[in-house]
Amino acid sequence: MKYHSTRGRAPVLNFADVVLTGLARDGGLYVPERYPQFSAQQWRQLRGQPYTEVAYAVMLPFVGDALPPETLKSLIDQAYAGFHHPAIAPLTQLDTNHFLLELFHGPTLAFKDYALIFLGKLFDHLLQERGDRLTILCATSGDTGSAAIEACRDKETLEIFVLHPHNCTSEIQRKQMTTVRSPNVHNIALKAPFDDCQSIVKGLFGDLEFRDRYKLSAVNSINWARILAQVVYYVYAALNLARRIGRCPLPCPRATLAMSLRPMSLNAWAYRLTVWRSAPTKTTSSPAFLLLVKCARTLFRPPSHPAWISKFRAISSACCSMSMAATPTA
Repeated sequence: MKYHSTRGRAPVLNFADVVLTGLARDGGLYVPERYPQFSAQQWRQLRGQPYTEVAYAVMLPFVGDALPPETLKSLIDQAYAGFHHPAIAPLTQLDTNHFLLELFHGPTLAFKDYALIFLGKLFDHLLQERGDRLTILCATSGDTGSAAIEACRDKETLEIFVLHPHNCTSEIQRKQMTTVRSPNVHNIALKAPFDDCQSIVKGLFGDLEFRDRYKLSAVNSINWARILAQVVYYVYAALNLARRIGRCPLPCPRATLAMSLRPMSLNAWAYRLTVWRSAPTKTTSSPAFLLLVKCARTLFRPPSHPAWISKFRAISSACCSMSMAATPTA
């Protein structure tokens, strides 16, 4: 599998080089030259498989010959071995039409763990093979920094520098970032908003001489490997939903990503909701599929009492209504 920059002026690279490069030298994003297709039989065979098996099946075609298959499988197994739930990303059914995908079982409680813990293992493996080192640079408003530090800490092949806005993260996120004693972890708190932190990072990546001298790479979403690892939990959720209801709405051409809500306070609990729903046919409509991503500002799971469930249903119904209004009927 080869990867091309979206701006078309950077070298064509394989998966391993794309991981280590991050942002293309022309400022574009590396994307695969083609998207592998899975047959209906392959999807059916993946239903009910463990998270790590689904991750392996999804990632392997995009990795190509950049890694031996057994090495990829080992890295995936290592990455998710420390998660706090045996299912890794359990799908919880609230009632007939409401499902929650729990993405807070990683070491820092952020959904970013699902991609970054794997990415840290991948970085380390590729760099050890090449006898090389990288400097990871990222800007964060909280959860990315915590997850990135956890992924990179204590690795001799990596130095990580994290910029965050001073006093603008949650207290738990601040402690997760600033109390790690690993010598390769460096935190920089700026008396500036997050956008300024991000601008500094972009500026440094744009300075090719500086970037080459210090061997900069990224863990933000400009790195294709992070996107690939995040695709897995959507696929895993869709397969589990299909197994429970007998069909899967997500691959349907009418399936839409309705909304991604910023963290909000609800009975002192903070969440992010992403609502997937397929457009209804004349005979049936697909269940609302909701991803619950727990923010790192709390250490507890949301309560399951009726008042919370009632509010959750109201929010999801509103999101689905907006989704349906935006979905073409033809």
